[in-house]
Amino acid sequence: MRPPIASLVVLLLVVAALTVIGLDGVHTDPVPQAVLNGEQQTAADTALSVRTAIDVEASTVRRTAGAYPATSTSTPATALKALTSARKPVLGSALLDPHTGRLLAAGGKPVPLAGVDVARTASGHGAIRPRLVASGGTRQLLYFARVTLPAQQEDANQDQNQAPSRTERQWLLVLSEALPALTTYGDGRTAEVLDASGTALATTAHGTSPAGADSGLPAAAAGAAKGSGSGTDASGSLLGAATGSRHTVAGWAQVASMTGPGDTDDLGLVVLTTRPVPTTTSAADYSRFALEAAGALAGLALLLGLALHFLVQRPLLRLYLSAGRLARGATEDGPGTLEELYRPVPVHGFGELARIGRALESLRRQLLGESGPEEFPARRGPGYRALAVVGVVVVACWAVPMIFTLNRADTATAVPGPVLADQQARTQLAANRIRQSLDQSYTDLSDVAAGLPGRSRAAQTEVLRHTLTDHKQYRSLYLLDRSGGITLRVGDTPLRTLVHVPDGGGITTVNTSGRIPAIAAYAQVRAVKGKAPAAGVVLFGEIDVKALNSVLPRPKLGSVWVTNDETKVLAASVGYRAFQSLPDSGLTRLARSTQGAAGTAGTATSAVLRSSSGPSVDAAAPLAQSGPTARLGWHVVTAEPAAALQIPAVQAEQRTMLAGILGLTLGAACLGWLHVVVIRPLRSVAVLVERLAGGDRRTVLHPVNHDEVGSVTRSLELMRQALAERDRAARSGHAAGPSRSLRETTLQR
Repeated sequence: MRPPIASLVVLLLVVAALTVIGLDGVHTDPVPQAVLNGEQQTAADTALSVRTAIDVEASTVRRTAGAYPATSTSTPATALKALTSARKPVLGSALLDPHTGRLLAAGGKPVPLAGVDVARTASGHGAIRPRLVASGGTRQLLYFARVTLPAQQEDANQDQNQAPSRTERQWLLVLSEALPALTTYGDGRTAEVLDASGTALATTAHGTSPAGADSGLPAAAAGAAKGSGSGTDASGSLLGAATGSRHTVAGWAQVASMTGPGDTDDLGLVVLTTRPVPTTTSAADYSRFALEAAGALAGLALLLGLALHFLVQRPLLRLYLSAGRLARGATEDGPGTLEELYRPVPVHGFGELARIGRALESLRRQLLGESGPEEFPARRGPGYRALAVVGVVVVACWAVPMIFTLNRADTATAVPGPVLADQQARTQLAANRIRQSLDQSYTDLSDVAAGLPGRSRAAQTEVLRHTLTDHKQYRSLYLLDRSGGITLRVGDTPLRTLVHVPDGGGITTVNTSGRIPAIAAYAQVRAVKGKAPAAGVVLFGEIDVKALNSVLPRPKLGSVWVTNDETKVLAASVGYRAFQSLPDSGLTRLARSTQGAAGTAGTATSAVLRSSSGPSVDAAAPLAQSGPTARLGWHVVTAEPAAALQIPAVQAEQRTMLAGILGLTLGAACLGWLHVVVIRPLRSVAVLVERLAGGDRRTVLHPVNHDEVGSVTRSLELMRQALAERDRAARSGHAAGPSRSLRETTLQR
């Protein structure tokens, strides 16, 4: 009986202490931690865009060099022209002899090869990673690729009886390009690409750049990146200098692969983003509330403990002693034990204990022969079950307001403005990342379509197979004729249900229903005069939706959806059904609010919405402002629960709710424990003892628990046996006084 009561008091006091500790730790800094975390993630997203651009360019250079149709008569000059004619960002190009480093052909600006050991660079196995070099006071990226030529017959110095040997030749292609253009969003935000020493290599600003930026942040970011180790995608945040009512916050992230070795690991590049944010002037202090709430709970815990002690524990202990006394008087011999029966049984408490006390008093008189069996009324008042329910209600009076009403974060003011702006900027970065992925798919498909005319059907099939192998984002490639029929296909069965032959090229959807959304890139296959026509007029490449979904997730960005012009989901970072609506009507309205006037892409927007799970920081942005995806009217929508962000008002709401849930759960659990081990057995014993006092001598009373209630049950069983023996003796005509009957019963035992 004591453990559940003691546990109730102790656990509620623990919850009170946790309430003080949890809420006292919530405070408002001049720059909230959520703002610093948002800038860190913005820098990480920007670094991801830079890393992706470099990786895509390096793989494109290697793929172009590997696909070059070199012949035994190819010259370095013609090969270099063919390899670079379609590449706009190239500053300079060169073909080198990989063994000697001799320049074979060059184009554009001179390629800065000082400090590059060509022979050693080309002798390695696998892909050659890009290099960062200096040229004329600027930094450029060098991309490398091997150009393999057909094997040449070597018959000089050969014995006449030996067959001529054939050796394979290679050229080393080197392209110099500027660093990828930075893309940043958020008014006043500046993004820089730094080298390992903290020198800015490229800078871009969105909106009005802040005056007097903290000059020590680049060196601090480079030092922090260096301390995190090379070849990782580590990131962090920094707090710069304060200017008036604004503070400069910075985020840094390494441009390195996050999954094993990559093309950017050796470059030592770091992305630094900075932005001035207003400092928080209104401090929130939850310590007083914490003390008041903890004091109220501690008072309730002590009140419940005292109530259970005086209403349950003490009466039950007295009942336990009275039952033991009557059992000794009924079974043991001696004048002292017989005197136990002459002491009345005090009736304490109410409910089951009072019923048991009255029944014991009736049994005492029956053992003395003063009265016979007594019937007890079937209608009874409230019992100890009602006391347990009242205890739960008392705890709930404290817990329910904590869960539902107190410290509720105001949807309009809980989330700081910079956090909302960061969500919008990161949504725009996500849209830009998705647009780059789709644009690259279209560019790759256009290059393939340009190489199909003039080839045989078998050669075209082989080209499509190689494309499917090299470009993992495609699940199916096929050619359509002018009627929309598929004339050539490689890969999986197409998902298309829309039979159409579009003009031009771009990105589109080829179904409007089904289990999987089908997004496809398409390009026209031009007829070339004097060459055999291709097997179709339009080349389609269905993009694997899993590849698109893998681009969407980012830390602290929440759920990400790509929707079409009707706000139906095409891809998502979470589970979804094809062409379903967004999970919340507020998100749908937010996505539609990004739509601009006819013929325009629209503008990004953000808001704080509240749902049943609490407030969330949401944003929506048009997928693209230009390019093949601009006219689609697609959107990117993100929703991050505010609970996942370190926002003081939301933290206070969370911890207040947690305290209420803990208090209600532990209080109900302890009172339920008391009901199981004490109240429910007492109800059973009350029924049995009333039957025994009413004349039932046949029902054997088996103690179930080894506690106070079990001891009372054992005592009742001894009294039942004594009464049954006396009744048997009375029926046989040998009944004596109560003391003799009890004495004889004792001797027989």
